[in-house]
Formats: sequence, structure tokens, C-alpha cells
Amino acid sequence: MAVAAPQPEKRPVWSDAGDAPFEDVDATPVYARTKKSKKTSGGSANEGWEVLKTIFFALLIALVLRVLLFQPFTIPSASMEPNLYQGDYIVVSKWSYGYSKHSIPFSPPVFNGRVSLPVVSHAPERGDIVVFKLPRDNKTDYIKRLIGLPGDRIQMINNVLHINGAPVRDVVVSDADVTNMYGMPIIQAEETFPDGSKTFRIQDFGPGNDLDNTPVFEVPSGHYFMMGDNRDNSIDSRVDQSQNGVGLVPAENLIGKAEIILFSWNEGASLWNPVSWFTKVRLSRWFNVLD
Repeated sequence: MAVAAPQPEKRPVWSDAGDAPFEDVDATPVYARTKKSKKTSGGSANEGWEVLKTIFFALLIALVLRVLLFQPFTIPSASMEPNLYQGDYIVVSKWSYGYSKHSIPFSPPVFNGRVSLPVVSHAPERGDIVVFKLPRDNKTDYIKRLIGLPGDRIQMINNVLHINGAPVRDVVVSDADVTNMYGMPIIQAEETFPDGSKTFRIQDFGPGNDLDNTPVFEVPSGHYFMMGDNRDNSIDSRVDQSQNGVGLVPAENLIGKAEIILFSWNEGASLWNPVSWFTKVRLSRWFNVLD
């Protein structure tokens, strides 16, 4: 009778009885175990590279938005009162008039003239509130209202604006007993262009001031004539560049059209004084669309 050969004992690959080799067994109780760190110098370098890439793409997106779509500005003076006050934070649309080298930060000389976008870009219109680079230095940002288009003749006669020989109609809407810092009375009026295309409010100190009578300014092709809404407190195209004025503004210097007042604070508000964020805020001016 044949005797069967003895079979080798089969051992499980793994079991709760501890059949695994001793050196592979973690004797630490399950509740006390923690994940072992797998960070290496290579892993740290990869994480640092990912952070740098994230920062780069965030800055790139911000730059694209700033160049192509919107740009914020702070109003630094009273030259556009009563429509814009010092401390207003406005947003300018960059696509409105197309793009020039001044649309890009630091105005690099990458191209000359303006590049327009189909459908969305259009020629500047009389009455637009425009941000532009000051022609005499091509660096300083200025904001004024566009009064004269190429081919227009602009003149102030006895405190009345004339466009192409026709007086601009004005109606006094406020002659309250208010004075400026020099004691001069402040008058607000609604002006309407001779063709009826635009009505807006201006501020004036009355007749007899320096810029109430001017010669005729003929606006050449490719240029614009700008004025501040605070007529007697604005250095604008009525003052020649040789006298530290604005002079006529080339089309290339236009940055964009002011669209909306985003936020506004009174004088004295400070980023480093959180209390002033609430005590100096002008909520009534927030999100006001500009005419």
C-alpha cells in the first residue's frame, strides 16, 4: 500500500495571528499610529515651484485684466467737482477707445497710435469723462471732461463756454450760500451742449476769473480739448503746456472712459486707520454711474 508523501504545511500570507515576518510588523497600537512624513528635498522644491507658478499666473491674469478691461484710479483733486470728489475711487473701461502704448503700465513704446476692437471700441464722444496721460510728460494720469473734438473751435466768452461759435446753455441749479477756501461763492449749473447731446453739472466761482475769457482754440485732427467740471479750479486744455497746463491732448494719450464711482471716502481716511474706514466713508457715492 502506497503511503502518501507528507504535504508541506501551508501558511497564510497574512493573518491577524501575526504570520508576517516580524520585521514588517508595526507593533504600535492602531489608535496611536500616525502617517509617516514622505517629504523630501525634491518634494519641497516642487511645492515651492507650484507656489511660484500660482503667483505668476495670478499676476498675469491681473495684468491682462488691467490692460484689456478695467483700471482703477483715485481722484486726487477737486478739479472735477461736483461730479467727482477727492477720495472717489473710480473704474475706467480700457476697451472703450481701443488701446495705445499708454494702456500698458509704464507706457512702453511697443507701438504707435491706437488699436481698436471691433464692435466694442468707438471714437471718444463729446461729454465723456476721460482719463489720459498728461501730454507734457506722458507719465501723469489726468482726468477731465472731453469738450472739443477734432475740428471743433472752443472758446470761453464772459464765463460762457462756446463750441463752434454757439454758446453752451446753462441753468443755475444751486446758488446756496457756500464759498470755497478763498471766500468765493460757489455756483452749480446744468450745461447742455448746443446739439443737445449731453447735459451735465458744472461748478463755477462766478465771472471775472482767469479762464473766463480765452482765445479761440482750434482742435486739430487726432487731438481733443479737455476741461474740468470745476471750471475756475481746473488746469486743463485752456492752459498751454508751456504754462504748465494740459494743452491739446493727442488721441494716443487717452487711457479710457470713466464709468463708475466704485467707493468713496472723505479726506482723512487712511488704510492704516481702520476707524476712518467707517467714520470717513461716503456711502451715498458708492456704485454711482458717471454721466
